[in-house]
Amino acid sequence: MKYKRILLKLSGESLMGAKQFGIDNDRLDSYAQQIKQICDSGVEVAIVIGGGNIFRGVQAEEGGMDRTHGDYMGMLATMINSMALQAALEKVGLNTRLQSAIEMKEIAEPYVRRRAVRHLEKGRVVIFGAGTGNPYFTTDSAASLRAIEIDADVILKGTRVDGIYTADPLKDPAAEKYDSITFDEAYARGLQVMDMTAFTLCKENDLPIIVFDMDTPGNLLKLLSGEKVGTIVKN
Repeated sequence: MKYKRILLKLSGESLMGAKQFGIDNDRLDSYAQQIKQICDSGVEVAIVIGGGNIFRGVQAEEGGMDRTHGDYMGMLATMINSMALQAALEKVGLNTRLQSAIEMKEIAEPYVRRRAVRHLEKGRVVIFGAGTGNPYFTTDSAASLRAIEIDADVILKGTRVDGIYTADPLKDPAAEKYDSITFDEAYARGLQVMDMTAFTLCKENDLPIIVFDMDTPGNLLKLLSGEKVGTIVKN
């Protein structure tokens, strides 16, 4: 395998599948099968998942709600998705641990870096829920922070498109895909890979990001086997 320890970042919206909101069980099962494939190959896997299929703090602010209040609601949404993913992973036979940045002792361990690393070393999939535990930070920032803390080799950002393009490929048929791009180039061209806080964390800590299509079964295993899948962003 090309990488020993990865952090997989999934968007909440991707869990909707063909639905308008909530969780599509078929999509959840597909993700679980893909993750099992790479775990069976010896890769250590940590996961951060967003909550946009349930609630987004930014939407709350647009509706007049206090941003801090809305962000905490968004963190709780990520915990719902994390628990759903945990159940799906355990159904396919994986050992998991869910750690929360906000204390919820009945359903998750508190986030403790050393404990998380030990779980990974023992072959358990570790899911990090509730973002960073702080408002004004996205789950992309949480993914970058946790990946750096656990010494992950790479962040794999699973999306609905197969990489980074010069423009939105769904809107512009002439958009061209990048196979590889530097952090500085992505910033200069205004490409929305992650939010700026997350992006800067990765750049300053020399942590590459690979953006790829997670909705196509087999892509995750191909990527980790060294095949050219998606777009890599690095220094």
